[in-house]
Amino acid sequence: MNTPRHFLTLLDFSPDELQGLLKRASEMKRAHRAGADQRDFPGKVLAMIFAKSSTRTRVSFEAGMAQLGGHAMFLSPQDTQLGRGEPIEDSARVISSMVDVVMIRTFGHDIVERFAAHSSVPVINALTDDYHPCQLLADMQTWQEHRGPMAGKTAAWVGDGNNMCQSYINAARQFDFQLRIACPEGFDPSPALLAANADRVQLTRDPAEAVRGADLVVTDVWASMGQEEEQQARARAFAPYQVNEALMAHAASDALYLHCLPAHRGEEISAGLMDAPDTVIWDEAENRLHAQKALLEFLLRSQGH
Repeated sequence: MNTPRHFLTLLDFSPDELQGLLKRASEMKRAHRAGADQRDFPGKVLAMIFAKSSTRTRVSFEAGMAQLGGHAMFLSPQDTQLGRGEPIEDSARVISSMVDVVMIRTFGHDIVERFAAHSSVPVINALTDDYHPCQLLADMQTWQEHRGPMAGKTAAWVGDGNNMCQSYINAARQFDFQLRIACPEGFDPSPALLAANADRVQLTRDPAEAVRGADLVVTDVWASMGQEEEQQARARAFAPYQVNEALMAHAASDALYLHCLPAHRGEEISAGLMDAPDTVIWDEAENRLHAQKALLEFLLRSQGH
């Protein structure tokens, strides 16, 4: 049996494969809107393992699998042996013997790596504490649909050096753009990741400097899932890092801004930007569906389905 392809970070696919996925995602989006029947995978089953709560990820994967003619199964730790201490390796062997693809949203990135190492089917990282590659597919699809190729452009990340920020570092490498990161001291992304991408990633403490002339500005909540108790301390540290009209004035005149949602209006992003008539944030959210359908199709075909 072939070793399955996994999607744990953007580095699991080549730049050409990633571009092919984005092209396919836009094609599938147009076809879906035109009412095309996309049920090419009848009887295929996606297991969705959630150790963290979700709106967009669950809805997009579940709807996407249904549109592809398959079935998505929601598994939470409360309802399975996963929450009762069964080794990840054992769960991986058993679950993968009964389904065609597995999607996992959890805490430690090592959990998806260990699951994938013992899975007989493709495993998708639907968010860990370190990376959120599915969101980057949607973000890059959104950019390309509105502005063309990302190669040679400049993106600015403003806020926490979290899993989204780290996925943007990988994206800069895979999609060939420059990335400037502005975050307060103590909230930097992985030093090893910064060092490995020093040719295209710069770190600053000044949001205006990061955003100056940038083509794309991206932010995320200041306290990620599991960090809510730090909310007040983080709110103080991040106060100067709000993405708002004043900050966007430093960016290129046709710059886009993105937010993976859920957003706290008036914290990391202004209400004015969130509710602007020309925002592409809602396109970005919808593109989770289309990008992940292209990803599911790719992984299922890689297994010979």
